[in-house]
Amino acid sequence: MTADQIRSLQPALAALLEYFRPCFTKATTFAHWQRYLLGLLADLKRKSIEPIALAAGVAVRTLQEFLATFEWDHDRVSRLLQQRVMDLHGSDRAIGVIDASGHVKQGKKTPGVQRQWCGEVGKRESCVVGQHLLYSNNDPQNPFSCVLASDLYLPKSWADDRARCRAAGIPDEVVYRPKWRIAIDQVESAIGNGVRFSWITFDEEYGSVPQFWFELDRLGQRGIGEVRSNFPCWPALPYYCSTQRAHASKRVDNVCRYSPVFRDQSWYRITVKDTTRGPAVWELKTGRVHLVDASQEPSKPTDREYWLIVAHNTQTDEYKYFVSNAAGGANWKQMMTAAFARWHVEMWFERAKQETGFGAFEVRTYTGLIRHWLCSRMAMFFLAEQTERLRGEKSADHIGTGGRGSQRPGHSDLEPQLAFAD
Repeated sequence: MTADQIRSLQPALAALLEYFRPCFTKATTFAHWQRYLLGLLADLKRKSIEPIALAAGVAVRTLQEFLATFEWDHDRVSRLLQQRVMDLHGSDRAIGVIDASGHVKQGKKTPGVQRQWCGEVGKRESCVVGQHLLYSNNDPQNPFSCVLASDLYLPKSWADDRARCRAAGIPDEVVYRPKWRIAIDQVESAIGNGVRFSWITFDEEYGSVPQFWFELDRLGQRGIGEVRSNFPCWPALPYYCSTQRAHASKRVDNVCRYSPVFRDQSWYRITVKDTTRGPAVWELKTGRVHLVDASQEPSKPTDREYWLIVAHNTQTDEYKYFVSNAAGGANWKQMMTAAFARWHVEMWFERAKQETGFGAFEVRTYTGLIRHWLCSRMAMFFLAEQTERLRGEKSADHIGTGGRGSQRPGHSDLEPQLAFAD
């Protein structure tokens, strides 16, 4: 946003941040938080610590210490944000979207950096990976979305080198956890803070882990997500508990191709959503299957049945396989609308990187990284609320709402907007 836009929305931002003041023991630290958020909202070319500090007229070292070492309860800020999202934007059709984001980073000092898969560039690259949980009210016309939690994915190479972790300020209790485990912990924490999801959705990296489904069951949370074509299941309970091939689990693609339940079933056509290229039409077949419980040897089928859904795109000839732990009488339209709701988080990542510097962190400590992500999420929450409030309005009181400005504020542009921080 330009300086004029920031000025027009300044009272609303000040009112929002006042809600979180109890998380800050010192007024000066609270003022630095306001400055940092304004910098993330401003139309700066680079939204890392140094450009924000120079634009705000603050020592670079001061903002570095604000993120890394100053005393303020960022965990409480995150909890209060979750509660506020639910209080103001709760919906009986709310969707939770689980996803990871990769951020290309060079060097060896940034916490968690190593050569690994990076979705940002679509290949293995030196990067930092975050695990995130997004909330969306899934409104079909004007959806509200907010990322509720962001955690660092700590690779095993880092977790096994505690000296390197301590040098980066990573607490000893932060250890390697697979992404699906981090996601479950995020969902459980959000539920504990009063957040309620009608559905949780995710891609095959999470859905293809049977234990992930069992954890969703433990939380009493409905989910639907993709699984890989080789994901194993039983279309019916085997007659014997045996490792012989005749009684072993089967790949879902083979189940959908050869099992009588699917083979003798007609395709059901459904329009998932309208896109710029027209309606997205998929053909569906469904059945109930048993997942593989590998907690004992030999593995055995679950007593509980799960939905297995094969979806065929009539335009691209693409096949997708979904699993859901929903009850037998679940609404088909709701189920598939949730399954294809991952675009919410993809759009959020794109906007957050462009608008609030989500991937522009230049930090060398774990606390600094987590706080930067939190501040970016807070700035995005503010923009989402103001977009929702001002949608359809375009008055002189809110200059340029809904569009990006061409002004690039410097020190003289930003500093006058920081008066309310004092």
